[in-house]
Amino acid sequence: MSSKDEIEDSSAPLVEHLIELRNRLIWAVAAFLIAMILSFMVAEPILNFMLQPIERAMRGLGDPNPVMQYTAPQEYFFTLIQISVVAGLMLSFPVIAYQLWRFVAPGLYKSEKQAFLPFLIASPVLFVIGAAFAHYVVTPIAMTFFLGFADSFSVVTALVPGLAKAPADAVAGTAAPVAKSGISIVFQGKVNETLDISLKLIIAFGLCFQLPVLLTLMGKAGLATSAGLAGMRRYAIVIILIVAAVVTPPDVMSQLILFFAVYPLYEVSIFLIRRIEKRREAELRAEGLWEDETDSPPETPETKV
Repeated sequence: MSSKDEIEDSSAPLVEHLIELRNRLIWAVAAFLIAMILSFMVAEPILNFMLQPIERAMRGLGDPNPVMQYTAPQEYFFTLIQISVVAGLMLSFPVIAYQLWRFVAPGLYKSEKQAFLPFLIASPVLFVIGAAFAHYVVTPIAMTFFLGFADSFSVVTALVPGLAKAPADAVAGTAAPVAKSGISIVFQGKVNETLDISLKLIIAFGLCFQLPVLLTLMGKAGLATSAGLAGMRRYAIVIILIVAAVVTPPDVMSQLILFFAVYPLYEVSIFLIRRIEKRREAELRAEGLWEDETDSPPETPETKV
């Protein structure tokens, strides 16, 4: 092994490594707390941004003045705390990742550092892309789907007598027209429950968009091959559909959107691993270490003993 690919010299005893780990953790926690406090100062604008999909859905269903509510004195405060924690974690992630990298890097070969660093950068980028896709595409569709059950053509209004007359006010949360029979169904949205749906979709899509990073790392480590992944396409389809059914709200539209967004990433992973394999083969051929696999000659009766 060449000297360029040697592990950095480190003769530090265990106590020094533990001290370094403590210092790295202190920096990471401090960055998170500072980011969380800064996020809390702008938590209300962030909340308004997170509620934009349901606002657009309610306006699209005929509500000129969308209103959300909370039913406990402390509910709104802890909703802002929840937003601050998530936003603080996202803001402080570069610092946390840097501290983790500085602690792990001395134990890696230089070639391993060069291979691992691009994935460390690609991971948050893909998470942001997945989160943006969830917020701007998936969440509005999901909110429109759920609130659409209060529309005049929904199953509920079709089965309950007296509600067939366009209860747009019921969707809006205002006083519905008095019906001679039946029950007026009014949507009274809670802030924390609506925020939970949005955050779950954002986290689900952000994590699912990590698939190329995970599979490509496995390919570089020799734990996965392009041929093996290509041969498991049918199983990958089933697994992605199951994950989509678990992590998304129980509507078919969101599940299908997640599937059609994630499965192409599986094919991209196969393409990236194939390129890694070709590059590795070229390097081994240049060093004279690559051996072509040749089929053995067919066995003939004369060669049998």
